[in-house]
Amino acid sequence: MSRYELTPRAGKGVIKVVIGWDRPLQTFFAQVFTPTEEESEEGEATIWLGTEPGELPTPEAAIRVVEAYAEIPEMLGQSLEDDMRASVGVKDGTHQAEAKKRLFGSIH
Repeated sequence: MSRYELTPRAGKGVIKVVIGWDRPLQTFFAQVFTPTEEESEEGEATIWLGTEPGELPTPEAAIRVVEAYAEIPEMLGQSLEDDMRASVGVKDGTHQAEAKKRLFGSIH
C-alpha cells in the first residue's frame, strides 16, 4: 500500500487530502477530510473512494477525485503507477485472503 498526503487547496474547507494504492483491493484510493464538531483537527472523510476491488483502476481516476481539493504534484501519477507496479506478483497473506473471501466472496 502507498499513501500520499497532499496539500489542500485554500478556501475549500478541507483539512487533509490523501491518495494512494491499495494492493489487496487492487485499486487506487482517494480521501478528502473536512472538519466536524467532534473531529475539528483530524476531520472526517467526506469523500472516500477506492474501497471496493478495482474501483479506481488508474492513477488518473484517483487524481480526478481529489484535484479540486488539493495541489497535485507533477510526478504524482507516475509515483502511483510505480507503487502499483512494485506490488505486481505480491500475494495476499493468509489473513488477507480469508478477509477477502468473507467480504467479497473471492480472493481476487
